[in-house]
Amino acid sequence: MIKKRIIPRHIAIVMDGNGRWAKEKGLPRTAGHKKGAQQVEVVMKAASELGVGVLTLYAFSAENWSRPKHEIDILMRLLSNFLDSKVKELNRNNVRFKVIGRKKPLPDYLIKKIADVEKKTASNTGLLLVLALNYGSRQEIIDGIWRFLELAAKGEISAQDLNEENFGEYLYTAGMPDPDLFIRTSGEMRISNFLLWQLSYAELYFPAKYWPDFGKEDLEFAIDEYNKRERRFGGINVKRTFN
Repeated sequence: MIKKRIIPRHIAIVMDGNGRWAKEKGLPRTAGHKKGAQQVEVVMKAASELGVGVLTLYAFSAENWSRPKHEIDILMRLLSNFLDSKVKELNRNNVRFKVIGRKKPLPDYLIKKIADVEKKTASNTGLLLVLALNYGSRQEIIDGIWRFLELAAKGEISAQDLNEENFGEYLYTAGMPDPDLFIRTSGEMRISNFLLWQLSYAELYFPAKYWPDFGKEDLEFAIDEYNKRERRFGGINVKRTFN
């Protein structure tokens, strides 16, 4: 165990394996999603206690609309229930809540609830919990380009001003640090159209556990693995300072 850890400022997680977890237990896929939703709270609390600045969870991709309608309905209800029941807890734990992704075709009632929880937690200064919902990184990049072009057409910025350093200002994650650590549970080794621009220099970690079994100890172990990495960002060496 590493006693002195560098805590990643931003951890991004693909919460994979809910369906397989349920199947192996002889349960319907929806049971896996329900257990997975419970783990969001567990990992959120752990990240907050450890001092993580931003936790981004891939909750529902733009491609997930191709799933069976009843499964999509369950996922939307789980999110709705989370928003209804966890506002007080988010505030009590000083957690700020944000959703990234396109609003449509999310249900109108869900869009309103998201906006309400974002507003009610906006003044919190602890962990920023980000849910990537109806999210796809390629569409995010396209949306960012369109946003830049609109501002350039209005004369608010010059087309020559765009560069690698400031392009992030036009993405959904504007104002957030890029992820230091990317985790995908279930052992699958793919990024799956998640934060493609932002993950350029992240450390990647692929634990075999399914998301419904991933808890505080697993998050700590992932951070310990992160601490074993030497991040050079294309250079020779980067001096590390410990918390």
